[in-house]
Amino acid sequence: EELNRVPISIPSPHDARNVRIGMVFQELNLIPVFSVAENIALFLPDLKAVLNRKEIDRRIIEISERYNLKVDPHALVSQISIGEQQKVEILKLLLSNARLLILDEPTRVLAPHEVEALFGVLDNLRKDGYAIILITHKMKDVFECADRISVMRSGRVVGTMLRAEASEDKLVALMFGKALAELKINPKDGADKALEPLLELQGVETHGEGTGTSLKGIDLKIYPGEIVGVAGVSGNGQKELSDVV
Repeated sequence: EELNRVPISIPSPHDARNVRIGMVFQELNLIPVFSVAENIALFLPDLKAVLNRKEIDRRIIEISERYNLKVDPHALVSQISIGEQQKVEILKLLLSNARLLILDEPTRVLAPHEVEALFGVLDNLRKDGYAIILITHKMKDVFECADRISVMRSGRVVGTMLRAEASEDKLVALMFGKALAELKINPKDGADKALEPLLELQGVETHGEGTGTSLKGIDLKIYPGEIVGVAGVSGNGQKELSDVV
């Protein structure tokens, strides 16, 4: 292993922090009953026995405003959104002086507008010289923000290319070892579209209660002998659709 062309050994997370590598995991590592500032302070390498609240707040506000990671230092983690909690995780790394940031599936729990904001943050960090590794299974993510794309299969890196050189077909071929055309599934016995649907929704709309998500113009047909999957980021109407059905 090398970092800045210097051979290094990283046998533990502590050693990774010592060489200024930080990671935001899929499962966020925050204490819900602590405030944003307290969670960040516990992660700082220069944490003192007596916590200087004003100094911690000042540092959080300074970095959060610089990179558009605005959060209330005094808010309890249990009272802020998942997107804001992710901002806290990134702030932890920045305030602990990490320069290589690893983000594991960061868009998995974010709404579309939060994904766009995250990519803006990463772009600003890149411009300031931070190195970023974005781990994702979403091709849209890498085409949106990556400079260079590496594909892994069976524990090995099987290809690396610049974003300008990449295409969906190329990435799929690297991921599966087959061209996209070979992976297309032929229609099989099962759902017979000649039959009448067992269930049909046409233009279904609902009005959310409180912060509930409204359904807008839902058209859905379910035929005998098929399984219909409903996908989307949590909180975008899946529960409401199941309630309607």
